[in-house]
Amino acid sequence: MSNRFPRPLKGVFPVVPTTFTADGGLDLDSQKRCVDFMIDAGSNGLCILANFSEQFVLGDDERETLTRSILEHVAGRVPVIVTTTHFSSQICIERSRRAQEQGASMVMVMPPYHGATLRVNEAGIYEFYARLSDALDIPVMIQDAPMAGTPLPAAFLARMAKELKQIRYFKIETAGAASKLRDLIALGGEAIEGPWDGEEAITLLADLDAGATGAMTGGGFPDGIRRIVDAYAAGDRETAVLEYGRWLPLINYENRQGGILTAKALMKEGGVIACDAPRHPFPPMSGPVRDGLLDAARRLDPLVLRWAR
Repeated sequence: MSNRFPRPLKGVFPVVPTTFTADGGLDLDSQKRCVDFMIDAGSNGLCILANFSEQFVLGDDERETLTRSILEHVAGRVPVIVTTTHFSSQICIERSRRAQEQGASMVMVMPPYHGATLRVNEAGIYEFYARLSDALDIPVMIQDAPMAGTPLPAAFLARMAKELKQIRYFKIETAGAASKLRDLIALGGEAIEGPWDGEEAITLLADLDAGATGAMTGGGFPDGIRRIVDAYAAGDRETAVLEYGRWLPLINYENRQGGILTAKALMKEGGVIACDAPRHPFPPMSGPVRDGLLDAARRLDPLVLRWAR
């Protein structure tokens, strides 16, 4: 188990879904198979405990169990990013230090927010990330996502990258991501070690054109996302465009229809995991959505549908 992978970290780092039993308990056997599949499918690294991991339904003790179990099971095969978001600077730092000690290569953190109305001003956000940076020896990825409801202008992100040692990676999921990535790279220069794409790869091609070097997508078909990212990184944009067009129906189905449960639905269909249910009160995937998702997937023959066969 190691957090000492060559930097910059780049490539396809999909989010690992959290697997539950039918009665809502953690299913660690399925969790380990899920991780093994994702590595076999070509993931350059993994991200755990993110929003697409249903982190919002997990207890603190479960977060600890999952972090320890997954990092031990990965055993240094690929770098792992641990999401440690919390409104409290102190709790975020404590979570992040534990992840670092257990072998995380990076932590991903949203700006402090709670619910629909509790926000922190720019000075407070800067201090939040400054304290986190000072507490760690591994890089921090700022997750710039609409869920936080917190504007993070490119100039502000670039300033933090230049002034705070560990603030080096940025997952941009907001509207107009490609333009923001361009601005961030232009303003931050070498301090922007990792400008990354998010949002299930729906804007991946435009974001690669803008300079994105990493993609944090859903976990169901990293083999498909790799075909796009690898071609682009090799300088073959034409192949990347063709592969993006080929995989776009499935990407779109995840981004616009299946959402958080997409990866688990695909893994359940392929026999990777035993159960694809979320925890109540998060609604399960409807039958028609599942049918449409599987139709889109079968046309592409991703590894997820045959890995466990």
